[in-house]
Amino acid sequence: MEHVIKASGSEPVKNIGRSDISDGIEHRADTPSQAKNFLQTMSQFFKWLVVEEKVPYDPTIGLTVKRKKTQGFLPWTYEDVITYEKRWPLGTRERVMLDVYIFTGLRRGDAARVGPGHVHNNVITLATEKSQGQTVVSLPMLDALKRTLAAGPTGKLSFICKEDGLPYVKESLGNKFKEACIEAGILYKSAHGLRKAAATRDAEKGATTHQLMAIFGWVDIKEAEICTRASSRKRLAEQAMSKLEA
Repeated sequence: MEHVIKASGSEPVKNIGRSDISDGIEHRADTPSQAKNFLQTMSQFFKWLVVEEKVPYDPTIGLTVKRKKTQGFLPWTYEDVITYEKRWPLGTRERVMLDVYIFTGLRRGDAARVGPGHVHNNVITLATEKSQGQTVVSLPMLDALKRTLAAGPTGKLSFICKEDGLPYVKESLGNKFKEACIEAGILYKSAHGLRKAAATRDAEKGATTHQLMAIFGWVDIKEAEICTRASSRKRLAEQAMSKLEA
């Protein structure tokens, strides 16, 4: 609201029309998330104004934010992982971050809090943050992750920890991992890209949509189908090219 007040704080609300809201959306077109937040805020504001009989109608009705279609988060390549590992070998905090992400497939919020208390009988069991605890994932502790955790440093509450041994909040972990990536020469890629690469790799190895949903904590099957469709296209292309060669 501060940006709106700065630009139009002296305008009576009754003078604000549909074209003004539309202009505000267009002004934020290069940052779709800001445009969406602006529209949602104005929508709630004017709904309240209508109820309070301060304005005769809601000028936000029917307006939407059009998002440009993208490929989403860039997935990591095998070479990216090797490059990162060379810069951050076993025994570094940054390596623990990478391997927890890679060998669990957890989202940032869950990766920030997963720790020894979630491991029972060699299985990580965790209620996911995004589902507000409604979805539980059970993941076997892979040997590669065990080696990394043994080398440390890790915390008592969470595997990924700060220098004082306490967990990161997810935003701080995101920033710290990004800094580690940049220092390793991995640009424009994030932890979510690691998750995307892991899901795609599993699909290429034959994981079904429901197996992917179980691993990555997805509730909507459409998310898993994106990976399985991509892997199917790759396999079909390889089969078709082999036939062409023959």
